[in-house]
Amino acid sequence: MPQQETAYSLDQIGYTLVRFNSTGIFETHKDRMVDPYAETRMHKVPQVEGIQYAPQVTEKILPCLVLLHDQWGLTAPIQDLAKGLACHGYIVLVPNLYGRIGGMVTANAEVAEALMEKLNVQQALQDINACFEYLNANLTEDTLLERTVRNGHGVIGFGMGGTLAIKTAAHRRRLQAAVAIGGKLPDGPETAQGLYCPLMLQQAGQTPQCSAEELEYFCHTAKEAGKTVELQTYPEASPGFWYPNSPNYRASELEASLQKSLDFIGTLIKKG
Repeated sequence: MPQQETAYSLDQIGYTLVRFNSTGIFETHKDRMVDPYAETRMHKVPQVEGIQYAPQVTEKILPCLVLLHDQWGLTAPIQDLAKGLACHGYIVLVPNLYGRIGGMVTANAEVAEALMEKLNVQQALQDINACFEYLNANLTEDTLLERTVRNGHGVIGFGMGGTLAIKTAAHRRRLQAAVAIGGKLPDGPETAQGLYCPLMLQQAGQTPQCSAEELEYFCHTAKEAGKTVELQTYPEASPGFWYPNSPNYRASELEASLQKSLDFIGTLIKKG
């Protein structure tokens, strides 16, 4: 994470394991109180599992970020990034995007590629949308959720998660900001034309996942449709510069990309 001063220290950040259904419609504790089978009933819809990080020493109402992991799964480095982002005054929810296919985490590139290919994008977008609804739900038994700014949401994704962040920006109507660090651009003009919020694209300059022509087309198409897209390129970096376990990892570029992300999101997201 960036080394500048933060609102909270790492010691002040706590975490909660979360699990909720993918429809974005949730039972309350009162519903379960009158249902004798609530604890043992098999769920009829897929469940989203993840980790939520938040400052533990504030009574402030906080905006929220959904952090989307790369092809490696919900790894320890991604959890560290989420915790670091929470230090800047956000509640950060990290869903396990591989939850429907076993929730696997891997350090093997071939396995990671196979997992990414197996991911159903439409189901992943449904699960991501459910994350925002969960943060909006303000379930009375979860005191952390009572501290969230309703629809004060941004999304930030890395690699595969960057691809999904771009798609989410054209999928979630009430989203306020989206950042894709790495990732591939969707084919066709529909996504660029249909963005619901400002989008920041951050790309490696070496062997990039998107060609200069693809980036220019996407940005031009968005601009013609009246959408906001900001582009940042790191000329010396290669894909994976954001991931500490990657041979292409570059700490200085990761630090710069996170700072630019925070600056971008901070100007757009609704505060408490």
